[in-house]
Amino acid sequence: MWEYTDEVRDHYLNPRNVGEIENPDGFGEVGNIKCGDALRLTFTLDKNKKIKDAKFKTFGCGSAIASSSVLTEMVKGLTLEEAEKITNDDIAKTLGGLPDAKMHCSVMGQDALKSAIEYYRSGGETAKKEEKSRLICACFNVYEDDIINQIRQNGLVSVEQITNYTKAGGGCGNCKGEIENILKRALSQMDDEHNHGGEKSENSTNLAKKKLTTFEKIEKIRKVLNEVVRPGLQSDGGDCEFVDIDGNEITIKLLGHCAGCPFSQATAKEFIEKELQEKAFEKATVVVE
Repeated sequence: MWEYTDEVRDHYLNPRNVGEIENPDGFGEVGNIKCGDALRLTFTLDKNKKIKDAKFKTFGCGSAIASSSVLTEMVKGLTLEEAEKITNDDIAKTLGGLPDAKMHCSVMGQDALKSAIEYYRSGGETAKKEEKSRLICACFNVYEDDIINQIRQNGLVSVEQITNYTKAGGGCGNCKGEIENILKRALSQMDDEHNHGGEKSENSTNLAKKKLTTFEKIEKIRKVLNEVVRPGLQSDGGDCEFVDIDGNEITIKLLGHCAGCPFSQATAKEFIEKELQEKAFEKATVVVE
C-alpha cells in the first residue's frame, strides 16, 4: 500500500483550479484516456505576461489530480521563463513527495505545462505527435525521446524507474528489452560526456574501455546484492534494495528487520559495502536512504 503525504491528500480531496479557461493563452494536453492518464492544462496571461490564472482537467488517479492541482497553484504569478523551469521533481517535492510508482503523474504535469507554453509561443499551434521520435511503448504511447529525457533529467538507472516515471513497460511488458537497450545507450553516452566532455580521441576512447560505465556498475551491483547480500540479510529477516548510484556512491534502502535496526549503519558498511567493493568495484561506497 502506498503512503501519501498530507499535501497529496489535501490536493486530491480539495483540488484547486479544476476546469478549463475559455480562449486561453496557453493550452497543453498530454496523455491519453485509453492509456489510463490524461491531462489538459490551460492558462491566461496578464498585461505583464505573467500567468494570471491556470486550470486543469485530468483523467487519472489521486496522484494525477494532486500533481495537476498543485501545479496550477505553483505557476500563478510566474513569467513563462520562470514557469518552464518547473520540473516534475519540483512538483513532487511541493507535494511532500510521491510514491515511486506515481512519479509519472508529476512528469505528466511538467509535460502539459511545457506543451501549453509552446502553444502560446507558436501562436496557438498544438505540438504534433508525428514530430516525436520512435514509439517504444504502444500500451502507454511513450516515445524514445520521452524515455531519454527522463533518464537524463531524473538520473534514472533502471527499467523499473523508467516505468515509474513514464509508464513505459508497465502494460504488456513487450518493450522492456528495448527500454533496457535505450537505458544502456543513454547511460553510456552520459558517461562519455562526463569523462571526455563530449569529445573522443584515440587515447580517451581506449581509456574509456578500461572504465566501468554506470550501466556496467549497476549490473554488477545488482548481481552482488541479489546473489550475496540479500540472501544473507533475508536469513535474519532483513532485506535491502538498490535505489540509486552517483559516481561510486551507491544508495540502498534497508527493509524488513534491517530497517530501523540500531546496527543498520554497521551492516551497510561492514557487510554490504565490503561485498560490493570485493565483488563489484573497489571504490564502491554505500549510503543508506
